[in-house]
Amino acid sequence: MNVPLVTSRSIVIIVLATASILVVPLVAMFLTDRVVWSVFDFVVFAAILIAAGLVVDLGLKSVRHHAHRAVFGVAVAAVFFLVWAELAVGVFGTPVAGS
Repeated sequence: MNVPLVTSRSIVIIVLATASILVVPLVAMFLTDRVVWSVFDFVVFAAILIAAGLVVDLGLKSVRHHAHRAVFGVAVAAVFFLVWAELAVGVFGTPVAGS
């Protein structure tokens, strides 16, 4: 089966969604001193958001059955949140999180 490549329209939507999500911590940094992100934090979070968006986009184009799509989406979301939690606070204590 030929899996269609990600279209430029999909990339634009993913990047705009990522930028919209990144506005939340940016605004929080101005409203409180409890949120302290560096440029590197924004770049890493943007990278994992874009990667997750691209994987979901490719997966939804290649998986036909709706139940399988739901399972695929939940799996990608779970991996995304596990990576995010590890990078943020070092839940698993790997060297990636600086533990």
